[in-house]
Amino acid sequence: MNTIRLTQFSHGAGCGCKISPSVLDEILKSESRPIFSDLLVGYQQKDDAAVFDLGNGKAMISTTDFFMPIVDDAFDFGRIASVNAISDVYAMGGKPLMAIAILAWPIDKIPIEYARKVIEGARAVCFEAGIPLAGGHSIDSIEPIFGLAVSGEIPINHIKMNSGAKPGDLIYLTKGLGVGILTTAEKKSILKAEHQDLAKSSMLKLNKIGQILGSKEFVHSMTDVTGFGLCGHLLEICEASCLKANINYVKLPFLDPCVWEYANLGAVPGGTHRNWSSYGHKVKLEENSWFKLLADPQTSGGLLCAVDPEFQNQFEAILTEHQIGINKIGKFEPIDQGNDFLVSVLSVSTES
Repeated sequence: MNTIRLTQFSHGAGCGCKISPSVLDEILKSESRPIFSDLLVGYQQKDDAAVFDLGNGKAMISTTDFFMPIVDDAFDFGRIASVNAISDVYAMGGKPLMAIAILAWPIDKIPIEYARKVIEGARAVCFEAGIPLAGGHSIDSIEPIFGLAVSGEIPINHIKMNSGAKPGDLIYLTKGLGVGILTTAEKKSILKAEHQDLAKSSMLKLNKIGQILGSKEFVHSMTDVTGFGLCGHLLEICEASCLKANINYVKLPFLDPCVWEYANLGAVPGGTHRNWSSYGHKVKLEENSWFKLLADPQTSGGLLCAVDPEFQNQFEAILTEHQIGINKIGKFEPIDQGNDFLVSVLSVSTES
């Protein structure tokens, strides 16, 4: 099989393909919103998945996620897209149960052997997550696209929503930032050999810890950081919870210091600029250039958690037990009257 670079067949990459937040808001506007009393979580507050009450103290989680190639290897593309899709169930605090595949493939451009490898990658990740890849749907398309629709379950009292954060909650992030920049550098063929696996290794880590954190009352809110970047998903919690977030820039985890090197070489995804254009007016930065990292689209990013400060030690012990780095990046506070900024990012401590 001749070597084919999948990323050369797509105009976007991974979660950087997302429609910008402001445009998506326009698309989802509706004069008519039927009310379904059993629908516990819909799209109104931009949560990671829909949640439906099953009537027995448990609820069903339903989500879908798909995108164009973010890596050239077909097996890795299938794995990364699957980890990313399953993450939405973990981000709600739930347990995944089953997945079905969504495949669009340019049959006349890329041999079907590559599509088979994509599916094999998806099966491998589903096996790791303990769920079956039970079926799916495919179409002939001008660009390769892959993802999953995932079903899960959760006790109703474990559901973690964007609206759950409280004043004083500490903000944690479970993975480093910089995926969009590194994958763009690879697409531009400027990524150094020693940095080749930085993004991939992060994108392949399942956010299984989310199911454990979902059972903890002291975790008030949780979401995964994906295509809208750190600030975009942080804003979703701020707006749903009617809070502001103060972030300490020096505490932010990056996959490697080299991400700034590539950002300065122009490896900034188009999605970064779309993101910043959508919500930059709500964010105060000490240094304007920081937007390149703070709006960087993450694919299969980490969990963003709002944690009761009285249970900081217990929360950090759970992270340590599961070999997850402790990245306490800021704090949620009440909104200042007359202040238009919901997120402030400074290079000094924001904690009292």
